[in-house]
Amino acid sequence: MPLHVPSAPAPALRSVLAAIGSPTAVREARTSALRSVQGPLSPELPLPVHVLDRIAPTGEAPLTRLAAWRFLIRSEGRAVAAADTVLTPDGWTFSHFFEGPYLASTELAVRQAEASATVCQARLLSIPELYMLTLWLHGDTEADPADGVLAPTDVLVPLAPAPPGIAAHRPHRVADLLPVISLRVAPGPLLSSA
Repeated sequence: MPLHVPSAPAPALRSVLAAIGSPTAVREARTSALRSVQGPLSPELPLPVHVLDRIAPTGEAPLTRLAAWRFLIRSEGRAVAAADTVLTPDGWTFSHFFEGPYLASTELAVRQAEASATVCQARLLSIPELYMLTLWLHGDTEADPADGVLAPTDVLVPLAPAPPGIAAHRPHRVADLLPVISLRVAPGPLLSSA
C-alpha cells in the first residue's frame, strides 16, 4: 500500500476514545447517525488537518498550519461520524463529533490514493475561503505530519462537495491547482459608487 497514514499523537487518540466512551458526549453529539448506532465505535484513519492560511502572489510557498487531527468513527464496517481534536495549552483534546458528505468523500479519496502507484503521506487541507476540503497527498512519507509545507509536486484531491468549477475526486498537482485557487481567493476590483 503506497498510502502512508501517519500516527496521531497519543493524547489526541486517547481524547477521542474517551469521548466515544462517554455516553454524555455521544448522546449530546449533533450527529444523528452517531446517536443511533447500536454497535461498538472505533476511531480510524487519523489524518492531520491543515488550514491554508494564505497564498502568496509572489510565488512563495503557501502558508499552512496544523489545526486538528481528524478520525473517522466506524461502526460495523462503515463510517458513521468523524471526530476532531485540537491542540490546547494542555495538549491535544477532543473538540467535536460531526457527520456529512466529507465522510464518504474522504473514504473514496483514500481508496483512490491507495490504488495509485505513488507513495505519499495522507493529510487533509482545508481552504476556508472556498469552503473546500482536499485530501493532501504529501510526497515525503517520513515528514512530520505537523509540517505544513505544500510541495509543488504534492497532490491535492478536492473532496465532494467541491466549489463550482473544481472537480471533486480529480487529483491535481499543487503547482497546477494553486493558481486556480489563487484566482478564486484574490480580492476583486473595488467598484466605485457613481
